Amino acid sequence: MEDFRYCVSTNYIFGQGQSKKTANVLLEYGYKKVLVVYGQKSAVSSGLLPNIEKQLQSKNIEYITLGGVVPNPRADLVYDGIELCKKEGVDFILAVGGGSVIDTAKAIGLGAKDDGDFFDFYLKKRKPVDSVKVGCVLTIAAAGSESSTSSVIQKEIDGKIVKNGCSTPLNRPLFAILDPELTYSLSAYQTACGVTDMMAHILERYFTNSKGVIVTDRICEGLLLSIIENAQIALANPNNYEARANLMWAGALAHNNLCGVDREQDWASHHLEHQLSALYDVAHGAGLAVIFPAWMDYVYKHDLSRFAQFAVRVFHVDMDYNDLAYTSRQGIKAFRSFLKKIGMPLSFKDIGAKKNDIEILVKMLGVDDDSHTEGKFIPLYREDCLKVYEIANDYVFQE
Repeated sequence: MEDFRYCVSTNYIFGQGQSKKTANVLLEYGYKKVLVVYGQKSAVSSGLLPNIEKQLQSKNIEYITLGGVVPNPRADLVYDGIELCKKEGVDFILAVGGGSVIDTAKAIGLGAKDDGDFFDFYLKKRKPVDSVKVGCVLTIAAAGSESSTSSVIQKEIDGKIVKNGCSTPLNRPLFAILDPELTYSLSAYQTACGVTDMMAHILERYFTNSKGVIVTDRICEGLLLSIIENAQIALANPNNYEARANLMWAGALAHNNLCGVDREQDWASHHLEHQLSALYDVAHGAGLAVIFPAWMDYVYKHDLSRFAQFAVRVFHVDMDYNDLAYTSRQGIKAFRSFLKKIGMPLSFKDIGAKKNDIEILVKMLGVDDDSHTEGKFIPLYREDCLKVYEIANDYVFQE
C-alpha cells in the first residue's frame, strides 16, 4: 500500500425527489447569487430547470442562467461564464446536468477567482489558488465529476484541438444532489456510455504496480460487479429505481478516489481517449469502450496475475493456473463482450475514426519525444501509443 491522505468534502444528498430541495440546500449554505449552468434542451424540456428556477424564486435567491454546454465541453462557454460571474458578483455556481456541465462549472469557478486565462491551469502553466464554489444536481450517472477533483475542457489553440484536465481540491463540489429518477429518461446509448465511463474510472486505478492493495482491490471489484449487474437491469427496464440508484451511487464512488487512495494509478487510456473524442467529437464513454480494451491487449503481459485476477473475480472466467496469459485474454474478451452487449463500439470503424489519423492523435498527445510518456502501469512512449491506437483500429469482434 502507498501512503495517503483521503478527504471527500462533498455533501451527498441522495434519493427520490431530492432535486426538489435544491433551493433549501443553497439556503443552508447561505449563498445569495447563483450562476446556474446547464446543457442543452433536455434540462428545460424535462421540467428540471424550470422547477429549480421556481424554487430559487420562491426562496428569493438571485440567479443567472448559462446554457449551451455540449459533450466534450468547450472553453468558449467557460469564458462567458467567467465574465458573468465577475460582472454579476456571483457567489456560487450550480451545475444542472452531467459531467460536461459540472466540468464547465468547475472551470468557470476557477476562472472567476483569477485575473489570467483559466486554461493556463489545464495546460499546467499555473496552479489555481481559489475558486467560486460549485454544487450540482446530477442528471447522468457516468463521469463522477459530482464529487471528483477533476475537470476536462477542450480548446482550440493555433488551429490545434487541445483537450486537457485540471485536478485540484478546489474543484470538488460542495454538494451533489443525486436523484436517480432524473436518469429515467436517458437513452440506452447514454446509459451505456455512462456505464463504460464509470468502469473505466475504476480500471484506471485497478491496474496498478502497487502491492498489498487488498482492500481497494475488493472495493474496485465489488463496484464493477454492481455496475455490470445493474447496467443490464436498467437497460432492460429504464424506470427500475433500484438499478438506476445503484448506478448513480457507483458512478460517484468510481471517481471520488475511494478506489485509488492507496495505489499508483494509470490514466493512459483516458488520455488517449481524450484525443479521440477531441478529434471526432464522440461520446467519452464510447471512446473509452474502444481504447481501454485495446490498452489492455497491449499491456496485460506486464502483470499476468493482476489481469487474471480481474478476469476471474469480475467476469467469472475459470482460472488456468498453468496459463495465466490465456486467463487474462479471456477476461479482456469478456469485458469486450459485455461492452458489445450494452451497445458500445469496440473499434475505430465503429466510431468513424480513421487509421490515417493515428499520427495526428499521437501528435495531439504530445509524446513526440522520450521526455513525455502516458500512464504508470507501463509508461507508454510514442511507439507504444501508436500500437494501442492501431489495436483499436484493427480490432474485429468475434463471438
